[in-house]
This record gives sequence, C-alpha cells and structure tokens, in this order.
Amino acid sequence: MTEHSADDARAIHDRIREEMLDGFDEELELEIDDDRLDALTNEMSGHSPAETVDRRRYFKELFRLQGELVKLQSWVQHNKLKVVVIFEGRDSAGKGGVIKRITQRLNPRVCRVAALPAPSERERSQWYFQRYVSHLPAGGEIVLFDRSWYNRAGVERVMGFCTEDEVQEFFRSVPEFERMLVRSGIILIKYWFSITDEAQHLRFSMRIADPLKQWKLSPMDVQARSRWEQYTKAKEAMLEHTHIAEAPWHVVEAVDKKKARLNCIAHLLEQIPYQEIPQEPVLLPVRVRNPDYHRTPVPPEMYVPSRY
Repeated sequence: MTEHSADDARAIHDRIREEMLDGFDEELELEIDDDRLDALTNEMSGHSPAETVDRRRYFKELFRLQGELVKLQSWVQHNKLKVVVIFEGRDSAGKGGVIKRITQRLNPRVCRVAALPAPSERERSQWYFQRYVSHLPAGGEIVLFDRSWYNRAGVERVMGFCTEDEVQEFFRSVPEFERMLVRSGIILIKYWFSITDEAQHLRFSMRIADPLKQWKLSPMDVQARSRWEQYTKAKEAMLEHTHIAEAPWHVVEAVDKKKARLNCIAHLLEQIPYQEIPQEPVLLPVRVRNPDYHRTPVPPEMYVPSRY
C-alpha cells in the first residue's frame, strides 16, 4: 500500500468513526431531553433524582440491545415472519420512549409504528377491528402499535365513547380475534406499561410547565387525571378478559423510564427465537470518472444559508 492510499484509508476510517458518533448522538439527544424533563419534574416535586440504572451501563446495554434488534430484524426478513407488538398503558407511562429506542436503528420499511388517530365517522360505522387490520404486517415486517384495538377497553369505555354492550362484545371478540391472528402466523406480543398515580401526576405537571412538551397534553389527558380509579378498573377488566395463552399480557414496571426501556427490549428479544443471518460482504465498485463530464455549478441563491 502506498503512502497516499494509506492516508486515504485513514481518512475514510476517521469519517466512518465520525458518522458512528453522530448516530450515537441521536440517542444522547433523546436522553438529554429526558434528563431536562426529569430535572423539571424533580424541581416541581421537591424530590431528588430517583435511583436509576448507572448512565454508562444504561448506554452500553441500550446499544447492545439495539444491535440485537438489528439481528432480529434480519431474522424476521429472512424468514418472512409477521410480528405485531402492542404497547398499552396510561398516558405518560413511557410507551413512546420505548418505541423510539426500538425503531431508532431499524429499517422503517421493515419495522413501522401504527399510531392511529381518533376514528372518522365512516370508521365508527365499520366492524370495530377493521381499521386496525389494514395495518397488520405482511411477511418480513414488524408493526408496533402505539395503542391499539384496546382503546375500546380503556379510553373509549372510561370517557363514554362506546356503550357497555359494545365493551362486552369487545371482550367476547378479542380472544377469538387474536387467536385468529396467531393461527394465521402472526407473532403477537402485548405490553402494558404500569406507572403509579404519583408518577403520572408529576409527568403531567412537567408537560404543563415545559413549552416543548405541552402539545403532548391533550384535553383527554387532563380528564384522565380525575378518572384514575376508573382507568384502573377498566385496566383490571381488560387484563382479566384478554390475558389468553395464545397472546398473554406482559406488564412493564415503568416508573423508572431507563429500566423500563431496557427491560422491555430485552424481554421482546426473548419472545422470538432468532439467529444472526450471515451477510454477504459488501464491496464498493470503483468510482467511474468520465473526463468529458463537467459538473454544472449550483447557483448561490439555491443554497441554504450556512448559519451554523
């Protein structure tokens, strides 16, 4: 190897390292945001920061688990598996934070999130499960439901958006619906994120105080605070009627958000036996240079101003 080519190789290696560090910075940005919000919460509550997992260990484990998720993704693609993961829980329980960490390093064409808005007038006239069915995965796909058909057993029931007869019909239908999904070859995994009354109160108060997070606090969330016990009863009934052998519920203790993320991702990886798929080595072709090609200059006014 010539001195010139050795220098080029070192330069490429340095650029790759910088790109990898940029990728890690994405996670750090999320964590800094969480730390800022935690500081607000602690200031408002008068509490010192709660005991949590060591920061260095947290990042080490998170990156390791995300590496395993990439291997799981390859296994799902290779074997044309169909995976559905349901995330349920009270508002501010931390579902979104876990979903972000799961999807962060994955291919969005393989692993996608289904977070459906309130049903339209037309959808309210459909078979209840119909609008969810259209989001189910094909072979080689993973779908994460950020809330799901279990809205009927939770917010719809508590807020009076459905009748009690509709709730009871839902409880009769869900076990058969989910057994049908499992028989069709779908791997169905269900998580309930559990937090305390105090933790939700603090997180809601934090959102009120933080202008960057106020959008997360909907009028429905505000009403949910006064109906804590009703939501508790609804959750207990839901678990009682829908915890089936083919698709059991898994409860994630979520007061400590970092532990909840690690515990949930580690558990998810255990639900699908997977192996690492050998990848063919990728060789970049030699760059073709045509001496007759002359790059057309870009007009200065087309550039975004370099303010940073």
